[in-house]
Amino acid sequence: MSINIALSGLSAAQKDLNTTSNNIANANTVGFKESRAEFSDVYSNSIFSNANTTTGNGVQTATVAQQFHEGSSVYTNNPLDLRVSGSGFFALSEEGNVGNQNTMSLTRNGAFHLNKNNEVVNGEGLFLLGYQVNDITNDIVSQQPQKLKIDEQYGAPVASRNMNLGVNLPNSAVAPNNTPFDHLQNDTYNKSTATTMYDSLGSPHTLTTYYVKDAVPNAWSAYYTITDSAGVEQSLNVAAQPATPAGVHNGHTLNFDASGQLVANQNIVMEDFQTAGINMGGADPAQALTMNFSMNNANGRSATTQYAAPFDVREFEDMDGATSGHLIKVDVDPDGNVMASYSNGKDRTVGRIAMARVANEQGLAQLGGTLWTQTQESGALNLGDASEQEFGAIKSGTLEQSNIDMTQELVDLISAQRNFQASSRALDVNNQLQQNILQIR
Repeated sequence: MSINIALSGLSAAQKDLNTTSNNIANANTVGFKESRAEFSDVYSNSIFSNANTTTGNGVQTATVAQQFHEGSSVYTNNPLDLRVSGSGFFALSEEGNVGNQNTMSLTRNGAFHLNKNNEVVNGEGLFLLGYQVNDITNDIVSQQPQKLKIDEQYGAPVASRNMNLGVNLPNSAVAPNNTPFDHLQNDTYNKSTATTMYDSLGSPHTLTTYYVKDAVPNAWSAYYTITDSAGVEQSLNVAAQPATPAGVHNGHTLNFDASGQLVANQNIVMEDFQTAGINMGGADPAQALTMNFSMNNANGRSATTQYAAPFDVREFEDMDGATSGHLIKVDVDPDGNVMASYSNGKDRTVGRIAMARVANEQGLAQLGGTLWTQTQESGALNLGDASEQEFGAIKSGTLEQSNIDMTQELVDLISAQRNFQASSRALDVNNQLQQNILQIR
């Protein structure tokens, strides 16, 4: 009997050593949770024995319990490196089982990246699950989890139609000596500024505005040019102006009051590109621009003024034009919204990360690869949003390190070693006693 007790001690010490060694080996594994071997004594009694004098029968491993307290953070430059600050897990799924809660895997390892199809996956190729959201309101469209995909390209080309302008034209300026206006001669205008607009095919063109101080007090003239498909600067006239001789460039007048304010808002419609004789390289020739000058800061637009201050471009913005854009940046906010930014200036929320939790975390079954799956002991899987109810917030550019305390593990290692040595000594003593008994004659 004593041999069996000593052997059970050796087995328990070995289990403790194995558990501690596994913890130490995974000290640098992202999202790893330490395990703790828990033991219970073995005791049996019968009607033929006296309970007051019966010894125990050794030790047994009750369970190897995982400890799910949070690990420390390590900061990276990858926006798809994520950690959960608080409770909850990332929900993952393999191809063919997306959306099936019974086959979902859970992890605290947030080291994600994009695969060849621009889907968000972990190191083993499992898909990070999320919810589809409305591009405008960011509200969840469907509660059915699905793969998160970040498109490399986004947005069909949109032709420019409205240009918002806001400038300060210096009150001290004087009319140019050389007239009439000619954009090729810089002594025929006072100031100029340029921006980019797009045709119906998404090709960029340079739109330039020229400002000329009139001889009439508190009045300026504005003229416009645009580059054609070959990059040559061409005149663009105002549509409402009377017909002018060929080669004569016409513009419009900006009038100011004594306080330097624009007398009235101006929405100047320009002639279409076909009428202007501008070759747009196959793009819609009927495209026409509207120049919008505001007299105040209504709707967040910068005002056009004539103050005793230097020339200042407060706004020169294309309100609707865009080219097709490629992905330049990905951001994830604390609520789990995955936002993609594109080179055409468009931002898009591609989805919201789905968070998962169970009632009893220690009831989860380990799958390896810092993955767990639900069991009857863990309880059913509950899905939700980050930063809501019992779910923690998501931190982008951060990973959760293992929750291993190396100092404590080394202490546990020494303790398990001593227990193993002591059990080995008990087995050795028992063996010597049996040998002595066998040698009695």
